[in-house]
Amino acid sequence: MTWTIQRAPGRPVRRTDDDRIAVPLRLNRTGSEQPTGPDAGTVTVTVTDMALTLAEAEHLHAALCRALDGQSPPPAAPECRNSVQTSPGTAHLSGRA
Repeated sequence: MTWTIQRAPGRPVRRTDDDRIAVPLRLNRTGSEQPTGPDAGTVTVTVTDMALTLAEAEHLHAALCRALDGQSPPPAAPECRNSVQTSPGTAHLSGRA
């Protein structure tokens, strides 16, 4: 049995009524505990939200920025809401002066 977690396509990250950040995720299960049983090879998909406090979302945001540091963004990548600290070799200025 194999489990995978992915962003749920077509569902945006959003703020909830209780001021948390909801990240829609899709949980997939492939196969079964008994490879020859009736569930062998099936994929079960469940969509749920990972709810984060604003502080947890900020920590995740910072961790993702650090993990992406030094990587060139793809052309279709959205801009970050604030500029982030980058390595000296990859820093560039953008935005208002």
